[in-house]
Amino acid sequence: MEHVPPPAEELARLDRELAELDARRAQLLTRRAWLLAALRPPAPTAAPGWNPSAWGAPAAGRPGAPAQPWGYVPPKQPSAPRSAQNVLLTLGGLLLTVAAIAFTLVSWGSMGIGGRSAVLALVTAGALAAPAVLLRRGLTATAEALAALALVLTLLDAYAVHAVAAPDTDGLGFTAVAAAVLAALWTAYGLALGKLHLPLPAAVVLAQWPLLFGAWAAGAPALVVGWALLATAVLDGAIALWGKGTGARVTACVGGSVMAFSALMVGLTLSVTASGPLGALAPGALLLTGAAAALAGAWRAPRGFARAGGVVAGLAVVAAVGGVPAAAVPEDWGVLAYLSAGLALTAVVRTRLPRNAAIGVLVASAAVVAGALVGALPGLAAVLLGPVALLSDVWAGSPEGFRSALGSTLPWTGLAATPVVLAVSAGLLGSAYRWWPSLARIAAPLIAREEPGPAGAGAYGAGPAGSAGAPGTGTPDAGGAAAPGASGAPWYAGGRAGAPWYAGGAPAARRRPSGAALRGAAGAGAAVLGWGALLLAGAVLDVPYAVAVAGETVLVAGLLALAVRGAGSGRDTSAAVPVTALVVALAGAVSAGLLSLASEGASYAVFGALTALFAGASVRAGAGVERAVFAVAATVGGTVLTGFAGRSLGLAPHEAAPLVLLVPALTVLFGARLRRNPVALPVELTGALGALVAVGLAVPDAPFLALVLALCGVLAAGAAVRPERRPVAGYLAAALFVLAAWVRLAASEVSFPEAYTLPVTVPALVVGFLRRRKDPEASSWTAYGPGLAATLLPSLAVAWTDPDWQRPLLLGVAALVITLLGARYRLQALLLLGGAVLALDGLHELAPYVVQVAGALPRWLPPALAGLLLLVVGATYEQRLRDARRLKDALGRMR
Repeated sequence: MEHVPPPAEELARLDRELAELDARRAQLLTRRAWLLAALRPPAPTAAPGWNPSAWGAPAAGRPGAPAQPWGYVPPKQPSAPRSAQNVLLTLGGLLLTVAAIAFTLVSWGSMGIGGRSAVLALVTAGALAAPAVLLRRGLTATAEALAALALVLTLLDAYAVHAVAAPDTDGLGFTAVAAAVLAALWTAYGLALGKLHLPLPAAVVLAQWPLLFGAWAAGAPALVVGWALLATAVLDGAIALWGKGTGARVTACVGGSVMAFSALMVGLTLSVTASGPLGALAPGALLLTGAAAALAGAWRAPRGFARAGGVVAGLAVVAAVGGVPAAAVPEDWGVLAYLSAGLALTAVVRTRLPRNAAIGVLVASAAVVAGALVGALPGLAAVLLGPVALLSDVWAGSPEGFRSALGSTLPWTGLAATPVVLAVSAGLLGSAYRWWPSLARIAAPLIAREEPGPAGAGAYGAGPAGSAGAPGTGTPDAGGAAAPGASGAPWYAGGRAGAPWYAGGAPAARRRPSGAALRGAAGAGAAVLGWGALLLAGAVLDVPYAVAVAGETVLVAGLLALAVRGAGSGRDTSAAVPVTALVVALAGAVSAGLLSLASEGASYAVFGALTALFAGASVRAGAGVERAVFAVAATVGGTVLTGFAGRSLGLAPHEAAPLVLLVPALTVLFGARLRRNPVALPVELTGALGALVAVGLAVPDAPFLALVLALCGVLAAGAAVRPERRPVAGYLAAALFVLAAWVRLAASEVSFPEAYTLPVTVPALVVGFLRRRKDPEASSWTAYGPGLAATLLPSLAVAWTDPDWQRPLLLGVAALVITLLGARYRLQALLLLGGAVLALDGLHELAPYVVQVAGALPRWLPPALAGLLLLVVGATYEQRLRDARRLKDALGRMR
């Protein structure tokens, strides 16, 4: 059946389709205008007599020429005879290559030295000469195939010469000499026949091996091999920058990257394994030379390669400079040497290195610092997560030291330098945060520096013709970077509204992070790293348990002060520092709380202090999310303290549950005091979670569970006094009271709950009836829902376990009467409650017979019936949908 949507939905759909058609039409018109502009210049005049059949056809792009639709692809023309000839000749060249290889390997030994020389000379000379002739005739593919054959023949010549003329020579040495000769030969050949694409890349590949194989053949030490690799990489870099042909340059770039990486790995390995500072000098020289070569290439390379070269150079300098002092100190402290070298790389901002290369060096510095910080993660994770093990044995007794409370097996003595690394990094970031304007002035030359390139090209490249200007006089797209102070503070010094994109103002496609954001990130990093340094220092020094607990609590207090001061000062435009301090304070509070669980006194002291600290922070903080978080944390701390009080009093968990409700009661009073303050709702929800914990504690004992549910109902009723909480808290209070009554009846093993529920139901229905007479618009759920549910639901629960027939029958009759009354008087509560109870009661009675019938039916019948039902529903889906809508509307019109 065809679905006919409502008029409003169909109108909205038509409007969307018309908008899409308008957008598509505008796109097609734009494309048509571009195509007309591209086809407007007249085609070149053909020579007289050329293509006579086309003389009468209109020229392309002129009036009268048929317009082709966007995306039109002309049909492929049949292959010319010359193309088929090229294919055949290419296959012939490949077959000749195979034959040459077979001849050299199989039939070579049956010929004399003269015959061998003649065959090699003739075949190689013919293969080398043929591409020149083929290129003059336009057979480029065949020439490439024969050039490949010639390449293979020259390699076979080298193999044959070694096998026959010089069999006693060293294989590696001969390979080095042969690779050098062949590289020179193929370079000259490729330059002579410039149209061939294979010779020059082949020469580059052959040039990778002479120095390496030569050093290997001479039995040179690893350092010499590293120098050979580096020299080859330098040669590759020169070819990549100034070589002829894209294939040769790409091949040289790939080969140079592999050789340079291998050389730097050799130098790094020798530097790390050096026995002393003197032994690290020679590998350091190799690394420094590699860094100089990388910077030399980055000076003239494009943007991406320049930055990659800067990164490689920076890492090589760190390995070279840091490797010498690292070899003179214990292994655990070597990281400080590399960290110092990495931090020293930041001086590149004062050099005249090109901007992209300098950025790469700074990225290398950041990578070294990040690598040093990664080494601190295992220790920091052990300090933060180690106290979780104390949850299994709360208040077992105070351990002797900090490490024993953590229960970690980390080699703490090997992490002796980690707190120093964190402290140094935190100090540098804190200094950057404190003296950010000075750092911005120092970095100004790097930001405004121009890259080598065409005249008039600024730091961002040349703009359109005639628009290139000096730095600081125009927009970046116009060829220059705006000078600091020209039209607002630059991006690295913080921006303001209305400033250009590089000043952190209005959004743009290439917008940079504002100086305020970078400064905030530096301050946030300093806070995190300083906190981690102090925590790890305590674990490494294995301070006494009491000192560790007190220290972590003091750290939380300091972080809270920083969060409150940063959030309320308004001095910085970035909220990174207070937000980070708040997050770290919460993590530190959790860690300190877990650590205090080893001792009863420490638990009370720490959680009491944390509750007071967070409560004080919520008072001092301004209105906002921070204040709500502080208040929620204080509420959680108070809830934990009430749980500790129950344990100290020797109460069982279910007996301590009413005591836990003390904090939820205070949150209700607190919410009544604050009214519509934004902090009130989070605090009350946290108190509700505490009440849920109390209910969970009381579950094992039914009488206490009934008591706790009743107390929770009282708290919900107290919250319902406030108009803004009444819609939710009122229903919750009624449900809790009813649930408490049911639990109490079940705990007392009452088999006739109607004796207790009917006295409640009758007056509740009378009150509801009076309410409806006074206010006919009142909802039936408000008037009759609580009273009916008080009897129907407990009776239904008992009826499901009652083996007799009297209660289900009476309950079914009562539910039927209530359902009919609801339908007669259009009362939603009576109709739905009565119908649901009637259906469940009937299902209980029919369930045994349904089980018997299902057992007697074939196994395939239920799936078949289910499939048939789905087909029927699917075939009449629209009708069923309309029926469902009518039913929903009918229920919605009921009160």
